[in-house]
Amino acid sequence: MTQSQSQPAAQPFELPRFYMPHPARLNPHLEAARAHSRRWARQMEMLEGSGIWEQRDLDSHDYALLCAYTHPDCSEEALSLVTDWYVWVFFFDDHFLEKFKRTLDREGGKAYLDRLPLFMPMDPATPVPEPTNPVEAGLADLWARTVPGMSPEWRARFAESTEHLLNESLWELSNININRIPNPVEYIEMRRKVGGAPWSAGLVEYATGAEIPAAVADARALRVLKDTFSDAVHLRNDLFSYQRETEEEGELSNGVLVLETFLDCTTQEAADSVNELITSRLQQFENTVFAELPALFADKGLDAASCAAVLAYAKGLQDWQSGGHEWHLRSSRYMNGGGAGAADPSAPWSPFALGGLGTSAADLKAALKTAAAQRVRSHTHTPHRKVGPSQLPDFHMPFTATHSTHLEASRRNVVAWAHAMGLLQPQPGVPHSDIWDEDALVRFDFALCAAGLHPDATLEQLDIGTQWLTWGTYADDYYPAVFGRTRDVAGALATTKRLSTFMPVEASDPTPEPANALERGLADLWARTAGPMTPDARATFKATIDSMTTSWLWELDNKVLHRIPDPVDYIEMRRATFGSDLTMSLSRLGHGRTVPPEIYRTGPMRSLENAAADYACLLNDVFSYQKEIEYEGEVHNGILVVQNFFDVDYPTALAIVHDLMTSRMREFQHVAANQLPILYDDFNLSAEARATLDGYVGELENWLAGILTWHQECRRYRAEYLRHRPGSPGWTGAPTGLGTSAARIAVGAG
Repeated sequence: MTQSQSQPAAQPFELPRFYMPHPARLNPHLEAARAHSRRWARQMEMLEGSGIWEQRDLDSHDYALLCAYTHPDCSEEALSLVTDWYVWVFFFDDHFLEKFKRTLDREGGKAYLDRLPLFMPMDPATPVPEPTNPVEAGLADLWARTVPGMSPEWRARFAESTEHLLNESLWELSNININRIPNPVEYIEMRRKVGGAPWSAGLVEYATGAEIPAAVADARALRVLKDTFSDAVHLRNDLFSYQRETEEEGELSNGVLVLETFLDCTTQEAADSVNELITSRLQQFENTVFAELPALFADKGLDAASCAAVLAYAKGLQDWQSGGHEWHLRSSRYMNGGGAGAADPSAPWSPFALGGLGTSAADLKAALKTAAAQRVRSHTHTPHRKVGPSQLPDFHMPFTATHSTHLEASRRNVVAWAHAMGLLQPQPGVPHSDIWDEDALVRFDFALCAAGLHPDATLEQLDIGTQWLTWGTYADDYYPAVFGRTRDVAGALATTKRLSTFMPVEASDPTPEPANALERGLADLWARTAGPMTPDARATFKATIDSMTTSWLWELDNKVLHRIPDPVDYIEMRRATFGSDLTMSLSRLGHGRTVPPEIYRTGPMRSLENAAADYACLLNDVFSYQKEIEYEGEVHNGILVVQNFFDVDYPTALAIVHDLMTSRMREFQHVAANQLPILYDDFNLSAEARATLDGYVGELENWLAGILTWHQECRRYRAEYLRHRPGSPGWTGAPTGLGTSAARIAVGAG
């Protein structure tokens, strides 16, 4: 990639040209916010005497300039309050670094962090403890000034993101303790919490006066807006802060360092790759605004005011991106050649002057050209190109698969069940629905997969597990075959909504009469699996299945647009299309009596589960590459995503994917061995709860080993069964789509 203006030799790399099509704008109340933030920081005892900052530190960092750039349209009062929040969060970062990171005092750091949520009560009338340091004092003051004008829903979201921002600092501390550099996927996930951009998104709602409507707060489109915003903000910060963090602070959580280590490349090459990922994330943001938000508004029936609020929020995030970038180019906190105006420190700065690095728009033409090439590449993949047999590396698998003794019986039973549900014949009145026959079902051998995932299952449990695998794979093949070939997005959406009605949470909830094999199979499995559950457990179980079926609509949208997904979006959505949450929900159903449910929402548990899911998803992509790329014309395959993003050939992309799989497996083992014991102590879990969670880790180990064995032994991906393409002589409706479901719904009825 072409670099921008040369930087001083002392800098470890030249800053790349950034994709930033929207120019930054400056709030006219900048000086008022500067003056207010100085008074406030001194009042909170953050300056002289704190041991952290002097006034010159605050002035040189210029957080008021950051907020004036990132919130260009808010009032003077709102800008001053938002600036105070940023003064507080950066002071916290430096305070935690000095008191706990430098001293490697994890125990003291945890006690310090455990007190901070007490200063964020949902009811503003609730008394808070007496502050013992500037961080507590600042948080108490800011919370009291902010929440009265916001809804209870916003308070809950913002308090949660603030707690994540604070608590995940322990993750960074743990990594420093063991001199460990995270892998790229782990890093992206954890950086969202540690870096605090989701927290910043909450302040965007406040500053714009546009709260996200509750009806869409949990929708994928809103989640993607926040995640893409967060990733771009954090990765940009990593480029500017690389020198300070790696040379002065000993920090290991930096995206440039992560890619430099993972790709075994130069610092400059890693910096350029980080910038390309920023571009990809920003383009994903734009795609979500223009393609997904209108469909969401129509689907939810939002009124004009609610639609306007979401769009104002999206515009606020966009302003933050542009303004945050400009601030990084000017703040003395970061690597930018000394900031704007460094050649003449005495010269007054003007936002309209074309001098120094602050004029990012001057490189806009070159940046847009590079970004356009990246965008075009994602839409110009040639489908059905010959790629030859899938290449299989030497997979890193530290666990050994064993199988249930009921395997043969379950193999026979699933064939009878599939016939009874109608899965092995065309659906009346549904073109292209003749996707499976009995021979195909036997070749797929879902009983082998289920028997490896749950080697101790009874025959009844194994049958249910095998049949869930069968239904999930059939459904995943059904969507692209029936809806993808005809581009029937509306039909797919209607089918997905109707499937949800076959999973009643309450026994009294009405359900329609199944109209086809897809509905009949789900209704049967739901009754047998969810019937014994409590309503709360059913609701959780239902949500995981809804997440999976909804993710197939995302796949369909990309297929219709012929768009290879952004790499981060792909990894995260792949977990849903793979049914990972469903799998793990089923595995956890029997744990509720001994394990507090909040344990499963903690960072270490999500890291454990996500690492396992990513390994299995990418494993399937390796095995199914020829099937999906050559015979199905798919755009959803991890190897293809890597090929497109890095613009490399198949063997190179395979090597990167294999390295990532190995890294995710080692991450799984690292969390199990090092982070879970700390989590047990943090929550003071009983011996019974610890044993249950240790058993859950063992189940996930079986899950991983069983999935590999199934891929190696089943006949779903072998070249001799992939010779017929759609439309060619003798084609009988070979399965299309991801082809991954067989490994996705690892079930055992407890």
